[in-house]
Amino acid sequence: MNAAFHKQANRFDSLYSEICFGFEFWNLGFIWDLKFENWDLTNFIDTITYKSLTAEYAEKFYRSIITMASYTTDTFFNGRIQVKQNQAGYRFSIDAILLAYQAAPRSGDKVIDLGTGCGIISLIMAYRNPDIAVFAVEVQAELAQVAISNVNDNHLQDHITVLGADMKAIKPDMTAGPVDLVVCNPPYRRSGSGRINPDNQRAVARHELKANLQDVTGAARRILKTGGRFVTIYTAERTADILCQMRTDSIEPKYIRTIQSDPRCEAKLILIEGIKGGNPGLKIALPLIIYNENGDYTDEVQQMFEP
Repeated sequence: MNAAFHKQANRFDSLYSEICFGFEFWNLGFIWDLKFENWDLTNFIDTITYKSLTAEYAEKFYRSIITMASYTTDTFFNGRIQVKQNQAGYRFSIDAILLAYQAAPRSGDKVIDLGTGCGIISLIMAYRNPDIAVFAVEVQAELAQVAISNVNDNHLQDHITVLGADMKAIKPDMTAGPVDLVVCNPPYRRSGSGRINPDNQRAVARHELKANLQDVTGAARRILKTGGRFVTIYTAERTADILCQMRTDSIEPKYIRTIQSDPRCEAKLILIEGIKGGNPGLKIALPLIIYNENGDYTDEVQQMFEP
């Protein structure tokens, strides 16, 4: 095996996203014609190792390509943002859109997106605010690679850095110092409550399996500068929990807005903002109504889907 390939193999992790979603094997001189739906792993390894690739990396490529087949590419902002998502695994919902709009980064902000998933919140913020720097944190390796691919596909590499890391380990030196804004769309349900989704990505997104509320606010406290903002969306039934936990971690709740499907429904979600080291004083905003009487998005929500 030649030295050029050894160099590429050593760079495998950083090129993994491009390999998964571009299928271009850098410096190997060929691009795969993806017509091997009926191939098995042995056939694939025998063929690709003939091209001077080790069986170890051939298997990784094979697994990546099989995984790729289960992904869709969806568009946002009238096609200006493209987002790869797993058909069966984690897929973003309107919660992410509401949170990205509420976060409203300020010019020049350094932002961290805890639990970025496919990266949708980071993509929206960076697209709307090209002068901000975003660090997107994701503990699940496959989702982190999807986020990297989405960042690259949307040409936002200069604005978004994806960190494949556990939020419990996040420290200011990983983001070149404290940040101005922490955004998080956390799991809403306690680990022991309700049915756990059999799909691991969805289970981690919905239940506190990898991170609980204390982990979220603790990470925000560590990474925020004094006076920095914490913005999140959460289940309304745990409002008392998040308010108490924010104060425990020196993040003073400053703003709450309830979210209702329509004016006749009770609130199921809340948007909440806090300031690290802030003074007491909480504003309760008018409810955010998602749907009008015709079942369409309200004008306010529809605006959130516009570039």
